[in-house]
This record gives sequence, structure tokens and C-alpha cells, in this order.
Amino acid sequence: HGATDYVDAVPMLQAISTTDTTPMVRVPWNDPAIIGKVLDAGAYGVICPMVNTAEEADAFVKACRYFPKGGRSVGPLRASLYAGADYFQHANDTIITMAMIESEQAVKNLEDILKTPHLDAIFVGPSDLAVTMREAPGFDPRYPAVYEAIEYIAAKCKEAGVIPGIHCGSVTYGVDMRKMGYRFMAYLSDFRMLQQMVARSLPAFRAGTPSAIAP
Repeated sequence: HGATDYVDAVPMLQAISTTDTTPMVRVPWNDPAIIGKVLDAGAYGVICPMVNTAEEADAFVKACRYFPKGGRSVGPLRASLYAGADYFQHANDTIITMAMIESEQAVKNLEDILKTPHLDAIFVGPSDLAVTMREAPGFDPRYPAVYEAIEYIAAKCKEAGVIPGIHCGSVTYGVDMRKMGYRFMAYLSDFRMLQQMVARSLPAFRAGTPSAIAP
């Protein structure tokens, strides 16, 4: 959803490779060409949006794996520089695959999706999930049916041994999700954080009244 593309992602991956952080990329769609390109650029995990069926989950995971576990084309470029000459030998066992569950259809097919071999994690997109369940989009949905679906996803992931994650818009919701069983959470975005800070600090600046947010 952001303005970042492949050209922006490469220097980000270069910077991350100097740290102990595992570089992850959310691709714009479940497309083997795009997935292979970000992996070749040095991503060690892929987040794939709108995975709605077991067939789509299988196609996604196979796009991240070399033969015989998948159909990823060999040409790792900077991934081999970053990970070493033996990258090909261990790539299939180290790439993290994370499917986004963000529709009512995906929730209905969740048990089959979770059976996908080598699928490591699920990441819930709550805003799109709410829309497909005929509710308004936004962070931290508490509509009964949507909240129940989010609880269901966490429970089914635990049963299947797949790590569940979710995007949160507040600390309170993040705490609730952790209690529910979610193992990792994304918090807002750089754009949202900047937007919130400006909204809170600009009134104080205009009024000439310092505050804790705008000293």
C-alpha cells in the first residue's frame, strides 16, 4: 500500500544486511516473478497479500522455494553475496513464508490453507478483512463477527503450529491480540506515526503552549 517499489527496497535490504535483523518484504501480489525478484535481492522472508485458498497458498510457498520444493528460478544476485556461496544449498530451509489472511473467503478456507507444507506464518490484514465482512475499514476492528474471525484465526494457527501475526493500530489492541495468542504484531506505519505526531503537536505549536509531545 505504500509508495515503495523494488528500486527503493534494494538499498533497504542492503542496509538491513549490516545488522542482525531478518529482512522481510511484503510483495504487492502473489506473483512468482515479483517474489523471486525480492528474494534474489536479499529478502529472507516474503509476506504475500490476499491468500484466499489452499491453492494460492501452495503457489506462494512454491514461488519461494527452489526445485524440487518449488519453482523459484535460480539467480540470487546479491542474496548470494549477502548469504554466501552456499546460499542455494540452504535457501529452501531458511526463507520465511507468511500468507496474509484478509478476507472472509480466506477465513472459511483457513484450515486448508494452514495445511500448506512449509507455510511458516499467517499475517492478518484486519482492515480488508472487515470490508469483506461488510464492515467499515480501519485499524483494530471490534465488530463482533470480525473479532470472532480474528479469534478463530489465532486458535486455528495454534492447532496447526503456524505462527499468527496481525497489524495493530494501538497499544491496547496489541495487548489484546497478544493475549488472544498472536505471536507478532505490526504497529501502524511510518506514515501513520508521522500523521499522529503532527496532529498532536501542531495545535500546541500554533497556540505557543509547550506540551510533553511538543516541548
